[in-house]
Amino acid sequence: MVLIRPRITDYYDILVAQSEVDFAIPLLEEDIPLYVDPFLLWKSPSQQDQALHTSLINAFNQLNFLLKEGNKDRAVRDLVLTSECPEVGLGYSRNRQGVRIGEKKASEILSLFESIPEYGQHGFRHFEEIQLYIDGISKDRVSDICCSFLKSFLIDFTIDQCEMLGIPLDDVVVSSVYDYQDYSFLADERVRLPVSPESGKPIIFVPKRWLRFTPWINFDDYFKDYCPRDDVFNADEPQDRVKVLNFNRHNYGVVQNYVKAKIRAQEDCKADPLFRQIPVTSAKRKLSEIRNLPTGKTEQADRRYEDLASQLLASLLYPHLDFAEVQSRTHSGSLIRDLIFYNNKAVDFLEEIYTDYGNRQLVMELKNVRAIEREHISQLNRYLATGLGNFGVLVTRNRLPKAMFSNTVDLWSGQRKCIVALTDEDLSLMVNVFESRQRSSIDVLKKTYVEFRRACPA
Repeated sequence: MVLIRPRITDYYDILVAQSEVDFAIPLLEEDIPLYVDPFLLWKSPSQQDQALHTSLINAFNQLNFLLKEGNKDRAVRDLVLTSECPEVGLGYSRNRQGVRIGEKKASEILSLFESIPEYGQHGFRHFEEIQLYIDGISKDRVSDICCSFLKSFLIDFTIDQCEMLGIPLDDVVVSSVYDYQDYSFLADERVRLPVSPESGKPIIFVPKRWLRFTPWINFDDYFKDYCPRDDVFNADEPQDRVKVLNFNRHNYGVVQNYVKAKIRAQEDCKADPLFRQIPVTSAKRKLSEIRNLPTGKTEQADRRYEDLASQLLASLLYPHLDFAEVQSRTHSGSLIRDLIFYNNKAVDFLEEIYTDYGNRQLVMELKNVRAIEREHISQLNRYLATGLGNFGVLVTRNRLPKAMFSNTVDLWSGQRKCIVALTDEDLSLMVNVFESRQRSSIDVLKKTYVEFRRACPA
């Protein structure tokens, strides 16, 4: 069975939607493009999250204690260890591997305790403030430092989630687990965790409630709305990031005013979902644009159709189908774009697709043509033969011509391959259902399938 962007749940045939679990379901071969934001732990109503944030801050400020004790080498070593946490798989790496910061960068971060008296005396309340002082430190490092210090909790969280879902656990060795009793990193710890079937490396889950695309406190937000640029730059001078960071190191009060403003606005700080549906107004606007597009490739109408249909269907079919990705492939010199969805068997129709056709994922091929031809059906049929399952969808402008519909019926009769079509009219109906909230948009896809099966011989 071929899987596109497989998740750990898909690999073990545990069909659960992302919306139904408390953690971000890890991808096996790449990172999830989200990050842990420690501010979410700080503002959480959960006493557990608040306690974890306190532990996190105490661990980070322990580095200052090491400096004062004359143990800078250990402080540098500990900070380097925290700067990468590959087990959680967060970020934009295509292979779940990152690179730790060097000792020079670690020393630069630690110098904040010495160069800014307030940090040296009282420590950090929100360690993500380091983004506002040190070049090359951004959301990925903040997230990794957070996960590294909280790895012991995340290991226990992962084990609990795996036991609830039935995800297999293996004996593995995890390095750099922080011990809060003596404020040090353990060299190795043997635990039971899920592992990547490709690399055999351990995987750690992260609660969804901790994740954002960008930390609430971050440099870009500060620079855009809070940085006193007239005090930093001369007239007509290039607005260089490094000069802002240098200014901040000498103007602690300016940074704290920004942090206080973010604390006052904390109600607006919410976790980002891994997928967010577009609003109804946007759905209706995209549908209108699709219906006004010409068929064919005139002025790249085919590409525009593919973009609009992708965005629309990903939202209309959520949460019953989790969107995997838009995948491009070539056939006879032409580029074909497909939508790939994870099939979680969320409704009876999807369970039937899984049981009868073997589809652990669902493929939709996008065709901005006036009429589907035999070769279009053959293309999708050949693609299904690669192991994706025997059910596929042609997303196109108009209903299949009678001869082509007969062709799909013959394909089902001879090979038990099922290819159905979603048209502009179907998309319109899906948007109407999406707006009314009375039923699910996936019922429209089910309707086309039922109509198809009625036409097939018994």
